[in-house]
Amino acid sequence: MDARSDDKAVDLVVDLDGTLIATDLLWESTFQLLKKNLLYIFLLPVWALKGRGCLKHQISLRVAVDPATLPYRAEFVAYLREEHAKGRRLVLATGAAHRFAQSIADYLGFFDAVYATDESRNLTSQKTKFLLETFAGTKFAYAGNSKADVPVFDAASEVVVVAPDRAAAKWQRVNSARLFEAPKTDLKTFVKMLRVHQWMKNTLIFVPAILDHDIMRWQIVIEAVIAFFAFSFAASAIYIVNDLFDLPLDRQHARKRNRAFASGALPISFGLKMAVLLLALAGLLAAQLNWIFGAVLLVYLISTTAYSLSLKRMLLIDVLTLAGLYTLRILAGSAANEIEGSFWLLAFSSFFFLSLALVKRYVELQNTALVEKNRIAGRGYRQADREVVAQCGVSSAFAAALVLALYVNSDAVVSLYSYPWMIWPLCPIVLYLNIRIWILAHRGEMHDDPVVFIISDWRSQIVIAIGAVLLLYGGMRS
Repeated sequence: MDARSDDKAVDLVVDLDGTLIATDLLWESTFQLLKKNLLYIFLLPVWALKGRGCLKHQISLRVAVDPATLPYRAEFVAYLREEHAKGRRLVLATGAAHRFAQSIADYLGFFDAVYATDESRNLTSQKTKFLLETFAGTKFAYAGNSKADVPVFDAASEVVVVAPDRAAAKWQRVNSARLFEAPKTDLKTFVKMLRVHQWMKNTLIFVPAILDHDIMRWQIVIEAVIAFFAFSFAASAIYIVNDLFDLPLDRQHARKRNRAFASGALPISFGLKMAVLLLALAGLLAAQLNWIFGAVLLVYLISTTAYSLSLKRMLLIDVLTLAGLYTLRILAGSAANEIEGSFWLLAFSSFFFLSLALVKRYVELQNTALVEKNRIAGRGYRQADREVVAQCGVSSAFAAALVLALYVNSDAVVSLYSYPWMIWPLCPIVLYLNIRIWILAHRGEMHDDPVVFIISDWRSQIVIAIGAVLLLYGGMRS
């Protein structure tokens, strides 16, 4: 049939996943289900064996999607509203579960009928046959986006192609159908997905070698660099998985809703492929080092996954876990370079990073409007906890400085440093960094990630540079 038909009176049938919304509800709902209870992973294959329709239906019975927060194709939705206002009949036909499709249709308010997957029928694979039977003897228009929609394009009298994949784009060029293009994704979007700026946290891997005065040895540097990228690739993979689990929460957040997957800029399937690739690269790099480093990396992966799935919702357990993840990076550096772990360094890092983790929660409490006794979405904190969180955070900052002061006055410093007195200024530097962050947080001027703030703040950079110079010159061996 002619895809360029001007007959605007025919019903317009609209696909959902990838067309009306820039996401895939099956993937989204699966991640929500697993976040609810990871043991559902054993039921998913059982449902799938009974058919994809059964799988989608069973998932939809256990989770819900919020239609108000989904990433709609804004330009296309505006077009649909115009068509509806002209009196055109709009039909939502999707392979998504009927419960999800109906809730979205009810929210938008301009669909006259909804056809979707139910327990006995997967509409994704049967859509062409179903629509030909439903519109027997009459024409219909169709809006879709993917290779699976091409057979429906061929059957429709009018076609609208929305944010097409390669197959749909090729069909559109050949048939000159109406096109709504997806926003372009650039390198910046990809870099943000990987959270490359968060890789700065993994420079902690170099700390043991620096403090042990071995950083000038090429073998040590190479091993530390390998460990750095192994941790960075693993961290990026976990960030991607964490984003996929947190899609509903991120879309309610003023800044996080612009993330690649929450906004629909990148498809969930692409994120999964990247996560697998990054984990494989991390494993290959870890194999170049000793087994102890590999064990630390595995503990990091398990811990951060547990944090993403559950621990981040537990009061205080979340911030203790965050502080522990920073400390694991230091242990990884010791393992990679086969340097004995320092009690002083681990004690200092535990208190220092606990303070930064508490800043993160304090800022979230400050920026979230909550009814008294209600918790932050996905967290274990209430508004009444804010001052206690601040007190604990400031106390941790002073505890970190105290540990550093005791270290400077210990026999270990005398044996390692020619000029121990040059290490003393590190104590006020640590206090300056931490207490300034807390003051800015109290003023409401702090980024919701204090590590990102430190990386981008020129004052912090200056005092860190001063501290590095003091370590360099004071830390020369006798």
